[in-house]
Amino acid sequence: MRLIKKTFKVLIILFALIIATLYITDTDYLIKAVRTIYLRGYTTAFLDDYKKFDNATIDISQPQPWKNHKNYNRVKPTNKLETTNKDLGTVAYVIIKNDSIWFEKYYDGYNENSKSNSFSMAKSYVSAMLGKAIMQGHIKSLDQPVCDFLPAFCDGKAAKMTVGDLSSMSSGTNWDEAYYSPFSITTRAYFDDDLAKVMNGLKVVNTPGQAFKYASGDTQMLAMAIEKATGKKLYDYLEESFWKPLGSENQTLWQLDSEEHDLVKAYCCIASNAKDFARLGKLYKDHGKWNGKQVLDSAFIAKSITPRFKESPEYGYGWWLKNAGDKSFFMMRGHLGQYVIVEPEDNVIIVRLGHSKGPGDAVATFTPDISIYIEEAYKMLEND
Repeated sequence: MRLIKKTFKVLIILFALIIATLYITDTDYLIKAVRTIYLRGYTTAFLDDYKKFDNATIDISQPQPWKNHKNYNRVKPTNKLETTNKDLGTVAYVIIKNDSIWFEKYYDGYNENSKSNSFSMAKSYVSAMLGKAIMQGHIKSLDQPVCDFLPAFCDGKAAKMTVGDLSSMSSGTNWDEAYYSPFSITTRAYFDDDLAKVMNGLKVVNTPGQAFKYASGDTQMLAMAIEKATGKKLYDYLEESFWKPLGSENQTLWQLDSEEHDLVKAYCCIASNAKDFARLGKLYKDHGKWNGKQVLDSAFIAKSITPRFKESPEYGYGWWLKNAGDKSFFMMRGHLGQYVIVEPEDNVIIVRLGHSKGPGDAVATFTPDISIYIEEAYKMLEND
């Protein structure tokens, strides 16, 4: 019994030393990481982790349900699609044709109203809010300096950085996009209670606006600039600019760094469902019009879905771009394989949400699952 007590006392002391070390080394965010992610058996953020964080609520106004296509769910998914959905843990797969639900299927206990984490699909919303802020005159143009809104970025190379550079992922900062390292700035940003402090500590090490480098920090800085420009919290701006006007059917959540600091994790973490996520894809497909009203400037949208840098044809302003044969797709894209994929000429939107994208580099390349979701959807449409 004495040995047990002694061992327990040693463990308590070691635990206290570890906690103290984390605070001394400014890595105490790892306490939240361990509590919310690692102790649950995950090595990175997961689809339903929004339940473990503080969230802001984004309300709906007058829901506009999608119409079902005349051939709704008449065609069965291909064997390859079903196998992929099963193997990669798909929770929602939806095909929208001519603005009507042509096919939908849900898995793993999820349904059409189930919430799941958008991850980086949120970046497309933030870019859209940049366009809205320009449209409303809060921001002059894509060329307005970030320094006008964020004083931490007014010196040296940082003074050249524009809001357009942030939207097109060309800030030149030292951000490290590493999802699985507990010590990366990406992990710190996900768990730290004061996200603005983390962002203001970034350094601009390369000349902004010269080359594409995927960096979630760019979107977070852009969100902070939009809040400063509009004088509104980003979750409120999303609600009034897009969530309500686009007739979303479900209230949604956006993760915060903490209730105290009240800053959304703008580069990720909108909890919603496949059919409400698809609405932004439809808005961009329709050049910014919704029910005849110009919600977002069409010129801004055209620029957003065009590559900024010829050396990086896969990215525009907040949207991924992919050519497949004679078809050109633009898409919202998130960690673990969250996608809203749009082919405007065919008037087709494909949405996939799930637990995994399978093997491959999620940042630098298009992983093979994307091609499968596209190709199998078109095979199904051919049987219509």
